[in-house]
Formats: sequence, structure tokens, C-alpha cells
Amino acid sequence: MANEDQLSLFDLAGGDAPKPQPEVDRVSDSLEEDRHLIPTSAKIPIPPGTYGSINELAEHCRQCHRCGLGATRTNAVVGRGNRKASVVIVGEGPGQHEDERGLPFVGRSGELLEKILASVKLSTEEDVYICNTVNCRPPDNRTPTPDEIAACKPYLLEQIRLIDPKIILMTGATAVKAITGDKRGITKIRGTWMQWEGRWCMPIFHPAYLLRNPSKEPGKPKWLMWQDIQTVRQKLDELKLTNG
Repeated sequence: MANEDQLSLFDLAGGDAPKPQPEVDRVSDSLEEDRHLIPTSAKIPIPPGTYGSINELAEHCRQCHRCGLGATRTNAVVGRGNRKASVVIVGEGPGQHEDERGLPFVGRSGELLEKILASVKLSTEEDVYICNTVNCRPPDNRTPTPDEIAACKPYLLEQIRLIDPKIILMTGATAVKAITGDKRGITKIRGTWMQWEGRWCMPIFHPAYLLRNPSKEPGKPKWLMWQDIQTVRQKLDELKLTNG
């Protein structure tokens, strides 16, 4: 159980129809020719292995219109952190601050997330890469629709492939469902380990949920998050000892 000093870290409040011909846009001449083509429809797949780097993926995302969110964004928000991280954290979608800056988790939720990570000596400089289920802000910060999530999922999967983390943390039910398909509520499954594509995954509370639930009493969301992040730290240490 955490003492008061530890808890104070959380004070920041399918079908057989013929395949359509790809519609494409052009991107930077610095990319290889086979990376110049951007599917502008969600019906056009982005196969695993399409991108050789996060930079190439981000270049496409900045011009992507695979769903309607591309029409209302200020910036595509791809990811931030160590691109060789051991831990990938997946959120829901960009908010206003993220849309303005083009980076995920940079508002109050991001500040709280950084404090939670620091409490177990994890950082985005060395250990963590942060991204979202969708790369463009849904209007009024609403939950992304299934179609929007499906359109952006190839970008998420490519980020995970390129980062190749040991652990994936899914913040909130939307992220859990987007990655694993599990539709259970976050309160039922948070803090439990899952296996997905050979990786250790854990659902955790979204920092925004913690801001809305400020109590630090045992059994409350902030108290539970403290237990969960310690469990993540322990698992990461075990995996590093086992796999190097």
C-alpha cells in the first residue's frame, strides 16, 4: 500500500466486391518511391511492414484522410517518446492541446501521466513511447467512432511493430477494444495482464479519469493506479532480466 507521499504524486488533478483502385496523394520527395502512395480511403489497406520508420509513417499521417477527422484537425498527432521504448502507452485520441501542438498527452492528462511514470522511474526519454488509437482529434473531444478507429488502426499497429515494446499499456476501454477487441469495462479488467500478439498488455485507467476522481483512498482509482504502475515496473524488470 502506498504512503501519503507516494499518493501525492497523483495530485495533478469483408465481401467479395472488386477492390477499388487506390486514390493517392504525393508526399515528400525524400521518401522512397514506394512510400509516396497514401491510401486516402479506409477501404484501402495499409499492410504490415509498409513503413520503415516512424518519420515515414508520420509523413503519411499528416496528409491522411482515411476518415472524416482529417478534415477538422489542426495537426495529426502520431506519437512521442523513445522510439526504441520497452513500454508503449496507447490513449484514446488527441484533445485540444494535442491537436494544437501535434503531440499526444501534453495537457493536464499528460502532466499526470508523466508524474505516474516518474513515480516508478519510467520516462518518455528512455523507457516509454506514447500514442493514440486515432491520430486526429474528434470534434468536441468525443469518443472516436468504430469506423474512425478502424481507419487509423493500421498506423497504430505499424507504430507498435516499429517500436517493438515489451509491454503495452492501454489507457481506458476505447484503447483496449481497439487493440484486443475486448469490450469489457475498464473497471473490470484494469490491472490484469493480457497476451496480445505475443506481448504483455495491461488495461489501466486513463489519466483524465483520474483527474475526475481525485480521491486517494484505498480502492479508489488513484490508489488502484498506484498498484498497477508498480506491477508494470516489476514486470518490466523481470522481462529485462529474462530477455536482456
